[in-house]
Amino acid sequence: MTWTDEEIRDDGFDDWLDAVAADEGYHLECPDGHASLPPRLVCPDCGATDLSEAPLADAGEVVTHTTVHVGTGAFDDQTPYVVAIAEFDGVRITGLVRGVDPDDVDVGAPVEVTVGENPATGDRVVVHRAR
Repeated sequence: MTWTDEEIRDDGFDDWLDAVAADEGYHLECPDGHASLPPRLVCPDCGATDLSEAPLADAGEVVTHTTVHVGTGAFDDQTPYVVAIAEFDGVRITGLVRGVDPDDVDVGAPVEVTVGENPATGDRVVVHRAR
């Protein structure tokens, strides 16, 4: 069986990636102000079901990171690379860090979230770019 892009699209996540790529990133917010990323039907903090889209902050900061020296599968020829969790006004996003030497990534470093490509597969990936 051959899969098409339409058949393997994850609408909630891919819609979010589309928005980030268009500089229209967003997060979901409940009436109590808890923020999370789509796809979600329920606030993970309070259980509210009345979620609305709110703009994602333009800048965030690295809260933790790790440097991968032995990659697996589609990433094995890209080592070393850094995976970081960055916080954007209460929303934490995991992504690859690009545009900076892996040894220069520090907690507190300012980043922006973008969409990049895995050169080995062509798949879209979440990327944190140094600001």
